Amino acid sequence: MDNRDYDDELDENTELLPLPVEYKEKEKKTLFYIFLSALIVSIGAIGFASIWITLTKGLPVKRNVILMISDGFGPASETFARDYYQFVNGLSYNDVMPLDRIQVGSSRTRSADSLVTDSAAGATAFSCVKKTYNGAIGVDTDKTPCGTVLEAAKAIGMKTGLVVTSRITHATPASFSAHVVSREMEEIIATQQLGDYPLGRQVDPMIGGGRCFFLPNSTTGSCRSDDRDLVAEAKNSGFTYFSSRDEFDKIDPKSQSTPLLGLLTLDHMSYEIDRNPTDEPSLKEMSEKAIRILEKQTADSDKGFFLMIEGSRIDMAAHSNDPGAHVHDILAYNEAIDFVTEYVDDHPGTVLISVSDHETGGLTLALQTSQEYPQYPWYPDVISRIKNSSYALSVELTKYWNNDRTEYIKDNILRNSLGISDFSDDEVNFLVANHTQPEYEIYMANLTSWRALVGWTTHGHTGVDVNLYAHGKNTNALRGNHENTYIGQFITEYLSLDPDSITLRLNSNNTFHKSTSNITNYNVDHLAHYHAGHIPRRT
Repeated sequence: MDNRDYDDELDENTELLPLPVEYKEKEKKTLFYIFLSALIVSIGAIGFASIWITLTKGLPVKRNVILMISDGFGPASETFARDYYQFVNGLSYNDVMPLDRIQVGSSRTRSADSLVTDSAAGATAFSCVKKTYNGAIGVDTDKTPCGTVLEAAKAIGMKTGLVVTSRITHATPASFSAHVVSREMEEIIATQQLGDYPLGRQVDPMIGGGRCFFLPNSTTGSCRSDDRDLVAEAKNSGFTYFSSRDEFDKIDPKSQSTPLLGLLTLDHMSYEIDRNPTDEPSLKEMSEKAIRILEKQTADSDKGFFLMIEGSRIDMAAHSNDPGAHVHDILAYNEAIDFVTEYVDDHPGTVLISVSDHETGGLTLALQTSQEYPQYPWYPDVISRIKNSSYALSVELTKYWNNDRTEYIKDNILRNSLGISDFSDDEVNFLVANHTQPEYEIYMANLTSWRALVGWTTHGHTGVDVNLYAHGKNTNALRGNHENTYIGQFITEYLSLDPDSITLRLNSNNTFHKSTSNITNYNVDHLAHYHAGHIPRRT
């Protein structure tokens, strides 16, 4: 074979023979396949990177649920607060509240034994995913303990918390952390919240009011019928305890250990309209503190937290038909909602759910005050002049019996505190006369409601559906109208909980919830300003 290099013999005039057609086609195909392969590899690399980023961003390993309960807050109350907020801040009619931005549906509220629920049955529907009878705390219609979402979260290694503006032993927080046959058994609820029941301690931070049920009956202000000092017991079992604003402020979430027990007042915490910021933190402040503590506590874990936050006193103001106290507690709740919504945005694995257990008061925004066909106003300016709750003013009236009582009522109570200058002699005479604290409270609440043309149908609860709000991952599942039990079902599914296994543990040869303690001996005369029918008094 001739091995000469033919290229050496070619000069510039040499004409090359054309390549065969089939060779050209083969070359094109080869180039096409090389280009296609490169393109596929590039697209694949880009696609994989894109998918990986998407999965990493959209697949939070750690999940948190913050359940916020606006006790007694109905649809009319949201309109009431929005109208008021727009008025006092000079805002446009289309300016909305933080809750308005995250409304997804509504919740049906009936209990197992009534079309009108109470807070105990309402909260147990959320916590146990079961309908039960009015007054039941974490038990079903057979008075059998039912595992709660809080306990189920704790069982899989999550951190848990409670933040309320009521007594921590009150119906809503109790329904997540205790099991008794009657909401009246608050001294037993307190012991269970510290871990004195089959499951042991379940709550990490607990912040609210209600210190009286943790103090021995030998202590001034105690509500207990026995001499158990639950504050001392809590400290001995490892709780960090605080009871003042100063102590609250010193808590550093980055270093604070749990369990943590904060009981800031003997009874319920103050209405927002009466709250002294130097004495008591706001709902937003307590919520932020608890969230930051839970966030730090779960920082090195693949398990998140469950936190229940209650705007408790929205309900209590509505029980008194007090529009001033009602609207300010709603606004305080919206401030907390605003913070939590932002937290959810920054923590994609966190879900916020806000819902009410029921509506209270049958609030209406318009009131017919004569036989004539009514006009169509209500007057937020009347509410804007109120500086104190009718409850706080009624307590003042029961204590002030100086000779200048009439002038004191005209100047301090009516003009300065209620913003009423057009009072009648009959109105003054009623307040000058000797009445009970609740009678004064209701009367003064009526004075402002009447002038604002704000109506109320009851001093109790109503059976209307309540608004449902949600923000975060998978919350589209909450859109529409649902039974209240579905809230608990959603939480159970989102966090992969097993409340039924907790129910089995609670009922394994245990009768702790059927205590025969004599609840009629509780020393709670000073708590009668709310739910007097539910709170037994020492006789």
